[in-house]
Amino acid sequence: MGFTEEHCRWIEDHISRRTGERRGRLERGHGHGERMFLEKVWWPMMGHFNDLHPEYEVLDWRSKPYFVDFVWKPGQVKFAFEVKGYGPHVQNTDRTRYRQELNRETYLQIAGYRVVAIPYDDLEANPELTITLLRPLLMPYLALRTDEKEAFSRLERDILRIAVRSNGCIRPVDLVKELGIDLRTARKYMRSLCEKRKFNPVVSQVSGRICRYEYIHSFNDIQLW
Repeated sequence: MGFTEEHCRWIEDHISRRTGERRGRLERGHGHGERMFLEKVWWPMMGHFNDLHPEYEVLDWRSKPYFVDFVWKPGQVKFAFEVKGYGPHVQNTDRTRYRQELNRETYLQIAGYRVVAIPYDDLEANPELTITLLRPLLMPYLALRTDEKEAFSRLERDILRIAVRSNGCIRPVDLVKELGIDLRTARKYMRSLCEKRKFNPVVSQVSGRICRYEYIHSFNDIQLW
């Protein structure tokens, strides 16, 4: 199935599961720029819309809703993608709106989102540049081949993504900080991944204990683009 059919089905599915302003915002807000990002960048790069949410609602510290063009949530990580044209976001704005926009992006970062601005002009003139920039940013979260994902739990997949992002070296304490799990759980899952030949334990020459784990790199683990 091609982009047009999948896009229509994806949007209709999200509309059918929303009510009130969340539904209205999707029906009104998913416009030309957002569709162009999906057609020229996301679809060629991914080939699907898994874990991608259009016009995603985020509540700020005042419980006021913000709507982000797209939020991608593969596992524990959260990316916020905003398609930005020069006119609406720079040329035709005032100081108050500009300040509010900057504060909005800062709050999204506080809320755990990695905010990525997508220039509208590049979508029109050079979408390949956007793809080139996004691939290394997103690749650590797509480290497993589709046919291997069933062999790993969701938490194990998150650990593998963290390892790829950390240049292949990881400590249980890193998982405690990033995933919010306890140390015993972190060690348990690292032992499991060692048994599955995804990591090698590294023993400290001083203490004789395992001090870290090294990811076993394989070309088969990298999703082809």
